[in-house]
Amino acid sequence: MAHVATTSARAIERPRHARALDRRARTKKFSATAHRGHARERFSPRCDASANAGDSETASEGTGTVQISPVSAKEEEVDRIQEMLNKPYKWGFSTTIETETIPAGLSEDVVRMISAKKNEPDWMLDFRLKAFRKWLTMEEPDWSDNSYPQIDYQGVSYYSAPKSMEKKKSLDEVDPELLATFDKLGIPLNEQKRLTNVAVDAVFDSVSIGTTFKEDLLKAGVIFCSISEAVHDYPELVKKHLGSVVPVADNYFTALNSAVFSDGSFVYIPKGVVSPMELSTYFRINAESAGQFERTLIVAEDDSYVSYLEGCTAPAYDDNQLHAAVVEISAGKNAEVKYSTVQNWYAGDENGKGGIYNFVTKRGLCKGDNSKISWTQVETGSSITWKYPSVVLAGDNSIGEFFSVALTNNAQQADTGTKMIHIGKNTRSRIVSKGISAGKSKNVYRGLVQVGPNAVGARNYSQCDSMLIGDKAGANTYPYIQVKEPSARVEHEASTSKIGEDQLFYFQQRGIDPEEAVGVIISGFCSEVFNELPLEFAAEVNQLMSLKLEGSVG
Repeated sequence: MAHVATTSARAIERPRHARALDRRARTKKFSATAHRGHARERFSPRCDASANAGDSETASEGTGTVQISPVSAKEEEVDRIQEMLNKPYKWGFSTTIETETIPAGLSEDVVRMISAKKNEPDWMLDFRLKAFRKWLTMEEPDWSDNSYPQIDYQGVSYYSAPKSMEKKKSLDEVDPELLATFDKLGIPLNEQKRLTNVAVDAVFDSVSIGTTFKEDLLKAGVIFCSISEAVHDYPELVKKHLGSVVPVADNYFTALNSAVFSDGSFVYIPKGVVSPMELSTYFRINAESAGQFERTLIVAEDDSYVSYLEGCTAPAYDDNQLHAAVVEISAGKNAEVKYSTVQNWYAGDENGKGGIYNFVTKRGLCKGDNSKISWTQVETGSSITWKYPSVVLAGDNSIGEFFSVALTNNAQQADTGTKMIHIGKNTRSRIVSKGISAGKSKNVYRGLVQVGPNAVGARNYSQCDSMLIGDKAGANTYPYIQVKEPSARVEHEASTSKIGEDQLFYFQQRGIDPEEAVGVIISGFCSEVFNELPLEFAAEVNQLMSLKLEGSVG
């Protein structure tokens, strides 16, 4: 059964929407200790609930003179399920195209070169140089559960772009090879094939190659373009909001991104406007030696609404590549922003060779009363993932939500979660995290719920569930709860379960093969999160999970 951690003057009942736990699930109890600490990006592992798949029991049985050892029965079960997860990465192709890639290394001259290539105004160059100088004074953090070789930041190229990227009047003039790449990825950009109700900004390495429906959105008052274009076309808006939610010096990787960020998306929703279509950005890394450092800035003024979708893939190279991004969201009074991500960077091979280092800072600010920001993410890729999409609930009656599925396999490592910072009165937050660990991977949920001294009537509900597949996978939960307002109500529960042979046998008795059974079990486990995804992502997520889970049972 789940353990409820209460940090208020009175306990509260479990919400109706909380999931009834599977009776067969093996559950780990833990205590979430309220403590006062520092609400920075750095968390220290003082609250620890961990489970390892190897801790589960093994049953054996024999018939006649033939005996099956407990180890062999268990190994057979593990091998069958593990094969299901080891499908090839279908997005691992690279595009052969002539590119301009600057030499590896990072210095003030490199920062100036990036700014010059983008023909940026002086104020943007000053922003970059201040960030770079701050980065030089900082040390790379090492407090996560992730373990990886030291990164050589002088061995990375910080800018790579197709040579044919002079400004085009329309997407039809873009290099056909680039259009074919996104078409192959399922993101058609040309006029005949593009999605009818989703505007797409396509980012290839360090540049945006084009944005669909930009003019149609402008007619409705919505600005949707690359952030490079916004620096030139809407400088006052960018100057006002860039770095306002995620400061340059917030952490090591935000300072790095602020110095060298290449491209990303800019979204501005005026007061009283509801975006007439979904907005989406698709990030593609192609150059082998280059990193990607995109910057996304979303501003929703009072009484506005927007739903934003994000996707990403990369070629299957043997060397690791660095991805350090920053996403900032600002929501005014009565505004709502829904941000959905399907993260599918290359995860490396089964031995952990290659893959993307995914170090991302995402934060939303509910600065107006009655505002709402929702993060929904499905994480299946990256060799190393380190990110905590967060919400600062400054406005009274504001709402923050975080729905997440994180699937790790083979040698993948993920230290991810969220932060909900309650400042305004009667603020509410909800956290639903589902972690699935297979192979010898490590999957960590790390979450902070902080209630400030003026956050009268604040309420939080957190649910963190882990599923283990195999004997060597690990799952850890680190909840941090800081409450400084006695009227606040905070609830946290967690569970750990394992897909077992008995469950698969139960499905087989009813004519469902084991491969499909695992898919059904995991779909049910993740349904609360999948239900929050926009319809435009539903097909992609189903296909992605199927590819990750098919072909193992035979």
